[in-house]
Amino acid sequence: MSVLRVGNASGFYGDRFDALREMLTGGELDVVTGDYLAELTMLILGRDRLKDPAAGYARTFLRQLEECLGLAHERGVRIVANAGGLNPAGLADAVRESADRLGIPARVAHVEGDDLGNRFPGSLTAHAYLGGFGIAACLREGADVVVTGRVTDAALVTGPAAARFGWGPREYDRLAGAVVAGHVLECGTQATGGNYAFFADGGTGTGTDGGTGARTGPGRDLRRPGFPLAEIHEDGSCVITKHPGTGGFVDVGTVTAQLLYETGGARYAGPDVTARLDTVRLTQDGPDRVRIDGVRGEAPPPHLKVGRTRLGGFRNEVVFVLTGLDIEAKAALAREQMTDALAKSPPTQVRWELVRTDRPDADTEETAGALLRLVVRDPEQAVVGRALSGAAVELALASYPGFHLLAPPGKGSPYGVFEASSVPQGDVQHVAVLHDGRRLTVPPPPADGTRPLEAAPEPGLPEPLPPGPVRRAPLGLVAGARSGDKGGDANVGVWARTDEAWRWLAHELTADRLRELLPECRSLTVTRHVLPRLRALNFVVEGVLGEGVAAQHRFDPQAKALGEWLRSRCLDIPEALL
Repeated sequence: MSVLRVGNASGFYGDRFDALREMLTGGELDVVTGDYLAELTMLILGRDRLKDPAAGYARTFLRQLEECLGLAHERGVRIVANAGGLNPAGLADAVRESADRLGIPARVAHVEGDDLGNRFPGSLTAHAYLGGFGIAACLREGADVVVTGRVTDAALVTGPAAARFGWGPREYDRLAGAVVAGHVLECGTQATGGNYAFFADGGTGTGTDGGTGARTGPGRDLRRPGFPLAEIHEDGSCVITKHPGTGGFVDVGTVTAQLLYETGGARYAGPDVTARLDTVRLTQDGPDRVRIDGVRGEAPPPHLKVGRTRLGGFRNEVVFVLTGLDIEAKAALAREQMTDALAKSPPTQVRWELVRTDRPDADTEETAGALLRLVVRDPEQAVVGRALSGAAVELALASYPGFHLLAPPGKGSPYGVFEASSVPQGDVQHVAVLHDGRRLTVPPPPADGTRPLEAAPEPGLPEPLPPGPVRRAPLGLVAGARSGDKGGDANVGVWARTDEAWRWLAHELTADRLRELLPECRSLTVTRHVLPRLRALNFVVEGVLGEGVAAQHRFDPQAKALGEWLRSRCLDIPEALL
């Protein structure tokens, strides 16, 4: 059976620089992909473009290619990356210049049409999330390197798969399988043990069909996890694995965690297909191999998501260190003094947080200290700049005993806001620009080839466990979690590793229970989605991140550790599960 081997070499702009070389030299590949774009990255690239109109792409990718393009050419490996950011044509030209200088006969193509800035005045960036058929067109016409702007993360895999197997736009199950593979690969080593809830226990992977596969040998070394790859079959099924001898591990748990990352309900919508996450079947297929099959797809929604960023104003922060006794009184004094000092021109937004990191009778000064964090925002830099830093520094000899700051306050920096919109698929000109200059228009789905997105029916729950003795213990002893951001919302995916733990988790961890365990979420809308085949619950918490990661609304602005906070919370857990 024909197999397409697609590897990932970047999960974000700033990921391991040597990963591209590692993937090209570590084993057999047909395509290597790189995901460089995130909501915050688009803001960063937008600010770069303000300074230099020729900028706007991930320069790291260009430096990686200068080292590795020859290797890719020798091995016949094609490269597909969204590193073009705001300027895919500019990056394509730069790659051609580099290839010519190095004497490498690389055919470079790019995909454009995602930039909708002229439709959204006032935005710093506004880009539609395109699908994979523009990438497929470039590859079918012989491109060795394809760079794109804003496409969905999974499109980096669906494009090569559609090109290899000749899939058409209505082959929804196959496309959905590739979307799931792409979603697992997109964040690099998060699929191979990185950021994994059960990183410390070794454990075993247990498939959703009941099979098990032990993780053994040196591949479990998490100091430097290898990047993942997918062996994709013509029917859309795949096996997630990694190159032999690389660090980390691949099991049902690591794949489940990544499947839940930054998703919502059972319908995972994209421009090419809506994948049904409630149909995914995972099976341990040997050491460091997880088979994904059974994925069903549906027609995509009629609209494309548009990610918009804009400059929201300026922010600054000061962190006061409070040591020893009377922590609450010291915090109150500092707060009153700063409020008085800023009264003449108060910032538009003021947020105080007292973080009680102190311990009684501490044996080091650090562990005797608490942190009082002040964050301010305003449209004017002067209001959050010298006015704030001067007010804080002037308290050095006139405030609470032991006064000092964690770091000197700065002059204030701009912050961004992320917003999501949508446009009809037919309103976007999706174009594949080939290596020879030809431009191929990628048609949108026909009117009868789309389906409005709606929530999937709620599945039934398993039978609850019979009554028995319980013990107060952290949730994380029996459940894993992974969390992340989508604009101002966060998702927290929680999964059980055994059928018995799933029977308990599905009934115990309701939306109301999550609000109780995470008090920060008590006043927010929390939606629970049930995914029985993954033994998982996925929670979407609306508004917990304010205006998104670029606005730095909270201590953990991307909600990366929200799931770990949840796992640390204690519940009455059946002793049979502990």
